[in-house]
Amino acid sequence: MTEPAGAAAEPAGVKSARRTVELLETFAAQGAWLSLSDLHAKTGFPRSSLHGLLRTLYEAGWLEADPGSARYRLGVRALICGTAYLDRDPAIPFATEALESVRERTGFTAHYARRDGAEVVYLETRESRHSTHLVSRVGRTLPAHATALGKALLAELTQDEIAALLPAELPALTPRTITSLEGLLAECEATRRRGFGAEVEEGTRGVRCVAAVVPYRIPGTDAMSCSIPVGEITDAEAKHVGELLAETAADLGGQLRRAGIR
Repeated sequence: MTEPAGAAAEPAGVKSARRTVELLETFAAQGAWLSLSDLHAKTGFPRSSLHGLLRTLYEAGWLEADPGSARYRLGVRALICGTAYLDRDPAIPFATEALESVRERTGFTAHYARRDGAEVVYLETRESRHSTHLVSRVGRTLPAHATALGKALLAELTQDEIAALLPAELPALTPRTITSLEGLLAECEATRRRGFGAEVEEGTRGVRCVAAVVPYRIPGTDAMSCSIPVGEITDAEAKHVGELLAETAADLGGQLRRAGIR
């Protein structure tokens, strides 16, 4: 396999580190066991390099192996590392208390998330007591353009910043997902005027969401949301929940600033 131009000038250790990170991210993005052939197709890395990287990551506990099929998936060390990020984030204890308040006041599932480029990463969740959802969303990502959380956070940016961050054609998660940059920019403007983000079945069928930015950084990086089953709430009631979220998020932002958290 021919290396890309300029690759020979990159120190071997740096190249190996970059490939290790990309390999772990490839595993994180997949929901299934992956073979060497799968990884070769997805990353383009030489098979000889993949053999060495897989062996090293397996021996270090970052990967688990299925002995019957020579396939791999993320191991327990990945969970330990991810949990350490949450354990050391000083905003999370404050956010947890705010989420519990929102859940008690609305009866709906509440989330706390952070924007990472063009995606939102879920950092904490408090499920509705009536929820049948049994798998935590913590650590999972969704495209920012398809979520109320993401729209609220993208609205913190200028139009030029949003355009530089996202492609002109946006991937659809459902038939209702906004797929044009022009449509997303208009929705971000509506979000600024409204004071909170909103979407109906754009990220998940059967679910509508409202979300508000936690104002303790400029531009905002974190937001809170409520996930609401479609049909359980009117538009007017959803607006009320959005306003409640905006109020709660503003209070949370004040707490974080007073605590010196940035």
